[in-house]
Amino acid sequence: MNDNSTSLKKTIGFFPALATVMGTVIGTGVFFKAAAVTEYTGTVSMALFAWLLGGLISICAGLTGAELAAMFPETGGLTRYIEHTYGHFWGFLAGWAQAIIYFPANVAAIAIAFGTQFTNLFNLSQTWIVPVAIITALSLLLVNCISAKFGGWVTSVALVVKLIPLAVIVLLGFFHSSSVNFSLFPVVAGPHRGFWTALGNGLLATMFAYDGWIHVGNIAGEMKNPRKDLPKAIALGIGLIMVVYLLVNAVFLYIAPVNHVAGNLNIASDVAKVIFGGIGGKFVTIGILISVYGGLNGYTMTGMRIPYVMGKEHKLPFGDVFAKLNEAGVPWAAGVIQYLIACLMMLSGQFDAITNMLIFVIWFFYCMAFVAVFVLRKRTPNANRPYKVPLYPVIPAIALVGGVFILVNTLFTQFTTTAIGIVATAVGVIFYYYLKNKYPENFKSEK
Repeated sequence: MNDNSTSLKKTIGFFPALATVMGTVIGTGVFFKAAAVTEYTGTVSMALFAWLLGGLISICAGLTGAELAAMFPETGGLTRYIEHTYGHFWGFLAGWAQAIIYFPANVAAIAIAFGTQFTNLFNLSQTWIVPVAIITALSLLLVNCISAKFGGWVTSVALVVKLIPLAVIVLLGFFHSSSVNFSLFPVVAGPHRGFWTALGNGLLATMFAYDGWIHVGNIAGEMKNPRKDLPKAIALGIGLIMVVYLLVNAVFLYIAPVNHVAGNLNIASDVAKVIFGGIGGKFVTIGILISVYGGLNGYTMTGMRIPYVMGKEHKLPFGDVFAKLNEAGVPWAAGVIQYLIACLMMLSGQFDAITNMLIFVIWFFYCMAFVAVFVLRKRTPNANRPYKVPLYPVIPAIALVGGVFILVNTLFTQFTTTAIGIVATAVGVIFYYYLKNKYPENFKSEK
């Protein structure tokens, strides 16, 4: 490997960027979180309302974040937005949380989901789940080490393939006879559930399914025209994702009764069997595997760029290692280290615990990014903004209110896993002051 490469190559166009948004988001959540959303809400009306509300919040969040992405089209994404607004301390913590916790946790959770479906498809023992997960994540690390363009191509192909089984389910599902009480109004919670508690928990479950939209900003430095293509990829991508999620979940709840969907991780296969017969379940499981593989590729591809940028600036321990590039200009060393952290998480086998932790951590920094739009509008009103969030300040305010609601709800309903995420993030403070003392020139001009 040649470590003398000093710059990332600008090879990514609009469609790979759009595919990265959609391919990263549409993966595990649409299949695995339908069970949790329905279990929390207890009715067709509130389950679909939670998916709709989650999509609207994500669209507002995406449109808000896109203003920052267009202002700072640099590899690093969210970390850069926060650093430019609040200074090195918060920028470091955002990068630390993503590099050491968030991205490895996503890789671990999605790989476990892949391993689960793989063992089900081939009737293997559950002891194979973690080994399959580890091998799958390794395969995508190797794919992305070939080149950023090749990694983007894999995401693009996986996106097209994964939408085929989803489209077939949606198109044929509503033509199938159903005896289910499919009532959209009024929006009410199920038996023995409070309205706001049910809605809050259901919304929280959708957030993992919608998460991933901002991380296309991590590859901005490798995009041909980031100021034009990045906001468009984020906004269009999330809108299309919301439509897909609503239609797919509507079919699930149209075909199967609520109590069968609730808590059933195999609901997609069960519904496919009803629509297509016994062989349908296996075809859908293959579609799920492709979907999950594409989502895992998106997180692998974008995740390694965060520690690369921080390592290059000596803002991570062993920064020279994280900053290594191969001949294709890919930060392979950062990818390897994130992969090893993910493997440690995979050994726990805890899908929901991992996802709950990462959602709280990332949404804390999302909320900081939403506030940053207000701060920068006031601090630098004449700065170059190739894209401005529409209906300002309404849409950023909606994104912020939604984000705060998610944080508060997660803290009170998932305290243990949330606390682990907070402690792991706080550990970064120790390394921040160590690195600041060792490399003071890299931490100048504090806000």
